[in-house]
Amino acid sequence: MTDVPAQAGVIGEWFASNTGELISSLINVVIIVLVAIIARAVLGRVILRLAQRIVQSRQQLDRAASNARRKVTKSIPDEAARVRRQEQRAQTIGSVLRSIASFVIFGVAFMMILGEFGINLGPVLASAGVLGLAIGFGAQSLVQDFIAGLFMMSEDQIGVGDVVDVGDAVGTVEEMTMRITKIRDLDGNLWYVRNGEIRRVANMNQDWANAVIEIPLDYSVDLARAKQVIESGLEEFAADPELATEILDKPEVSGVTGIGNGAVTMRMIIRTRPGSQWAVGRAARAHLKGRFDAEGIQVAVPMFPQAEVGATKQG
Repeated sequence: MTDVPAQAGVIGEWFASNTGELISSLINVVIIVLVAIIARAVLGRVILRLAQRIVQSRQQLDRAASNARRKVTKSIPDEAARVRRQEQRAQTIGSVLRSIASFVIFGVAFMMILGEFGINLGPVLASAGVLGLAIGFGAQSLVQDFIAGLFMMSEDQIGVGDVVDVGDAVGTVEEMTMRITKIRDLDGNLWYVRNGEIRRVANMNQDWANAVIEIPLDYSVDLARAKQVIESGLEEFAADPELATEILDKPEVSGVTGIGNGAVTMRMIIRTRPGSQWAVGRAARAHLKGRFDAEGIQVAVPMFPQAEVGATKQG
């Protein structure tokens, strides 16, 4: 049988001879934990201020651009919505960077605590290095998505509620994370697009937009008279109280953009608030249809080639 009193004596002697070292190690552990907590709090504040500084610099650039545009248009930007959007960006970027800082700080603190208890960190660090290398090779796309999402947020390329074209997916952004962007298209389909696969972005909800209208008129129509009718019709349309706030500038009649298939195509451009170009374009087409009917201006009817009888001659 094991001599219990003897073992107790050995343990007591070990504690007696190592009490000072044990207390010193515990004190060091407490100091490491406190330093890690303080460093996390300080670095969190620094990251938050840095994110706010980035957002404020972006706001200043946007404000300067808005003032320049206001000189040539009657655009009145929604400052409250813009500020809310910038604050959301700051919170998102700050939370991500704080999470990374917490992982690094507490990870280093944990390794230091292991060292205080006499654990050899060489094999642990070697294993962690090999594991990190393997994960790095396997998660290259994940890191690419993360970095792309961080830059997209910091540069305000995309925001929730924007109508965007990112290639295969065209629609309204419903949610954006550091890894994926969710886009709802016109058919109601929800696209999950990885941020690392987004090579270019067409944002249709920033600054201003154009409602481009092209109407094919019959080839026999008097173009000068048709242009007068279109200009007067667009002036009436722009004066509509329900739509006047969405139109930023006087509608422009660009002129003839195409001749063919029995039609002369006229193009009109109406500058609108971002996101209103589609509704304004639909309403403008309906209004011009009424004016054409009232003025007797004929819209072109497509002409289809007739099928030839017999053999087709070439030459």
